[in-house]
Amino acid sequence: MRPEHRLGRAALPVVLAAGLGFTGCGTPGAPLPPSLKLPDPVTDLSASRTGNQVTLTWTMPKRNTDKLLLKGNVPVSVCRKEGAGGCDPAGGQLLLAPGTAGAFNETLPPALAAGAPRALTYFVELKNRNGRSAGLSNAAVVLAGEAPGPVAGLSAQVRKDGVALHWTPRHTVAQEPIRLRRKLLTPSAAKSPQGPLAPPPEPVEQSLLVDSGAQSGRALDKEIRFGQVYEYRAQRVARITVDGRTLELAGELSAPVRVEALDIFPPTAPTGLAAVATVSDAGAEASIDLSWQPVAEPDVTGYQVYRRESGGEWQRISPAQPIVPPAFHDAHVEPGHTYQYAVSSIDQGGHQSVRSAETEETVPHP
Repeated sequence: MRPEHRLGRAALPVVLAAGLGFTGCGTPGAPLPPSLKLPDPVTDLSASRTGNQVTLTWTMPKRNTDKLLLKGNVPVSVCRKEGAGGCDPAGGQLLLAPGTAGAFNETLPPALAAGAPRALTYFVELKNRNGRSAGLSNAAVVLAGEAPGPVAGLSAQVRKDGVALHWTPRHTVAQEPIRLRRKLLTPSAAKSPQGPLAPPPEPVEQSLLVDSGAQSGRALDKEIRFGQVYEYRAQRVARITVDGRTLELAGELSAPVRVEALDIFPPTAPTGLAAVATVSDAGAEASIDLSWQPVAEPDVTGYQVYRRESGGEWQRISPAQPIVPPAFHDAHVEPGHTYQYAVSSIDQGGHQSVRSAETEETVPHP
């Protein structure tokens, strides 16, 4: 073989390798656009209105649209729009740190605090140092218009079936619901017992809407727990539907009313008391068996049984400690005698119900 042929074969891998290196690394890629450092838009904006005060809350993003961490405070602008109009500025510009909780409050201008209820939409916009943004936040809607008048004369009274609330009704306004705001003032004492059947913990704050009974000026809160202290406040609300959502325009909160839910109420008396007499064939043993319907109240711990004869004085014949089952065996009776019986229930606080309707039974002769 000639020398030049050998040289060509030996040089070929070198040439290919050089060609591969040139096409893989030497060709420049497409230039990357410069980063605008635009903060990510807010996605969790929410709004509420109480009286003529509007409160916005949201979470500031931590990164920009290039997924890089934001540095320094971010300028925040707030605007609102009514109907199809433009978004008008609300308040001055804020400066908030990335990742923090954002908040904004404003008193509605007179034009927006008057008239019929209508939708008012808020947005926040985050900008970079050059005043540019990646767009508005999600929309948060409240109701503009005149807020309902305040609730007057709120009072509360503890009853066996809950807390009865009363206020001065306004008969000139039809279908005006009342929202009751209840606060538990003794949360440290409201620890529920442990176990699979234990009730869930009681929430510290609850909101109760009174619709059907609002015009009468009264409501009953059946969800209280005895032994706790509660505070109630009330406000009138107007409600309209916007894009399938029911929105509320709430009036000012009333002065608070405090109530201590002490259980001073006796339980319900047992019902269905029945008596059956039994005498042995020889007449040596006689007894009367009693039974009744158990009381369904959860704090009832037992029962006491009373007996009298021929209209005499009632005497307790059950042990001093209340009996648990709804039944009793009276072995101290005599043939030919007639006895009247009654039963009472006892709760955890030691309160005793009135005696049940009495029943009568005569022990027959053998």
